[in-house]
Amino acid sequence: MSFHPKMAYDATFHKSSRKLEDEGPPFAYTPDNRARFDAIVTRYPSEQRRSAVLPALYLAQHQQGYITANAIRHVAALLGITRADVEDVVSYYTMFYTRPVGKFVINVCRTLSCAVNGAERVTEALRETLRIAPGETDAAGTFTLVEVECLGACDRAPVVMVNDAWHECLRPEDVPKLVEDLRARGEAALTGCHHVVEKALKAGLAAEAPSAKAEGPG
Repeated sequence: MSFHPKMAYDATFHKSSRKLEDEGPPFAYTPDNRARFDAIVTRYPSEQRRSAVLPALYLAQHQQGYITANAIRHVAALLGITRADVEDVVSYYTMFYTRPVGKFVINVCRTLSCAVNGAERVTEALRETLRIAPGETDAAGTFTLVEVECLGACDRAPVVMVNDAWHECLRPEDVPKLVEDLRARGEAALTGCHHVVEKALKAGLAAEAPSAKAEGPG
């Protein structure tokens, strides 16, 4: 007599839903990026070389456009860690892409401050203008639309990040013009972070202002 339940012949077993990265073409840093990598790892103690994994992956992504299995192997070998260690980082952070993306990756913040200020309507306007859904890339390979969590500019909501650049206070009605400006002028069409813009403006005004000595009696 057995206390174990009888297993049905048509029983199904759990299968992992983990998606493996695209193998991609053979990957190695270009000489310039290898030099950048070598400079980056000097910032960490030798026994903490693995801590350079984030900037190492950014270098790979900037070089290739997205992270492939071959890029993961290359980074793992240079850092002396396992492929699984690098995969854990790639799968955790939304800023790493595991398939080709457009020239402009538009990240729409959907967290609380942006949500209550109309981020959902911004996303809908982008869907209608680009004719793609979040997570998709247009047929021309120009735009990829992504929804992300807090971008840290709650006082300037709704905010979007395009590649590594910033655009604040985006209204749904302004989306078509922003898209056309991105096509025409690239990241120059973006507002930038107002803190950076104001700092640059103040520095410029200070440089242009005549000194007290110059204004005084000679």
